[in-house]
Amino acid sequence: MKDAPSPLSLSDASHPATAKPDDTVLWCALAVAVIANYQVLRRHLGRPGAAHAIGAVANRLAEAFPELVPAVVGHDRIELTFRPAGYGALHTMLARIDAACQSPFSIDGEEHRIELLLGASATPAGAGDELRLIEEAEHALEDARIERHPVLRALPGTASVDRIALKRDLAGAIAGGALFLQYQPKVHLRRQEVVGVEALVRWRHPTRGLIPPGDFIPIAEESRDIVALTLWTLHQVIADQRRLAAMGHEQIMFINVAGALLGDVRFVRAVREIVPASGARLGFEITETSVIRDPESAIANLKTFADLGIILAIDDYGAGLSSLAYLKQLPARELKIDKMFVTQLTSSNRDPLIVRSTIDLAHALDMEVVAEGVETPAALALLSVMGCDMAQGFFISRPVAIEALVTFLREYRPKASGKFPVPFASLGANRGRG
Repeated sequence: MKDAPSPLSLSDASHPATAKPDDTVLWCALAVAVIANYQVLRRHLGRPGAAHAIGAVANRLAEAFPELVPAVVGHDRIELTFRPAGYGALHTMLARIDAACQSPFSIDGEEHRIELLLGASATPAGAGDELRLIEEAEHALEDARIERHPVLRALPGTASVDRIALKRDLAGAIAGGALFLQYQPKVHLRRQEVVGVEALVRWRHPTRGLIPPGDFIPIAEESRDIVALTLWTLHQVIADQRRLAAMGHEQIMFINVAGALLGDVRFVRAVREIVPASGARLGFEITETSVIRDPESAIANLKTFADLGIILAIDDYGAGLSSLAYLKQLPARELKIDKMFVTQLTSSNRDPLIVRSTIDLAHALDMEVVAEGVETPAALALLSVMGCDMAQGFFISRPVAIEALVTFLREYRPKASGKFPVPFASLGANRGRG
């Protein structure tokens, strides 16, 4: 928590918290911007030069957007407060802030690119308190570190994510073409080849813009639209796989399957009909805790999927309450180490121990290991030394549309240095895991 109070005040407006997201009520917003590549700048410019970077960002934003109130609160951090009229203006302003920082900055007579991470929170004026706004902005910033694009979060109980409206709109989005897929490749570290891609579902709302998966996936699970959503994903993945195969790219495609579906008779029946008829080479990613609700049914259905030739991968391993009792019963062939242990792999004392022991455990259970969240060559090199089988993350490629995936697969050339095609390590908006 910072020493000085934020310049934001929430007490001087009278609009109710029940205002709809697309109306013209006045909103109070706080954005926290952090220079992600500060350490790189510091090594190049030294401490005094790097200290000028945050001021350069603040000055550019203040000049470009008079409605912003910037406050430098750290050597690599700015807080930005603003009061947009209408929910749509919140997303618009964040996008404009992000775009304004894309061109190089002049620091000590040299041009440097500054990678800005942006997390924001908002509430209808008068509907929340300053402390909660700051806390949500910090949470949004942590999401932005993973997603690598601006993230907006609402205060719980406000209308920025109108769950009733989203629940109503989701069914139409599934049927009406508002959903789309992005794909993130994974590479086998010893063979130095792309061995599969993960499909990530996205929702582009006609009035609210891109809806984060963290907002609509839980709603889909609550409303039972998760069945239709996952079956839509399955059909689209099969179509895209055929498209890739026609271009000479044979890839196993993985989709995420919610725990609730493992005991859903409709879903299991549909998979048993669709997958054999399609001839598709598919994988299902499930979380380690997804079998806890109904272990007997879940494990039986997972074995059914495995008998169909579907590769089962345990996703986000380590993020929940890991159970070896369940782990040894699952017919899984892959185990994906959660990115929370991988992103700090080279700067933490404990994470390397956890990762190495997890790799050994998975190999003892005859499973291959995938490391998620690989963002640096150092992390990739260390994972390779540890015996990790596969890697997935921004260093290899961000999630990209099918057209960009085709280009990636066509131009992918492994190098002895372990580096991957540079254009795809920096591709893509709407990044992140679904």
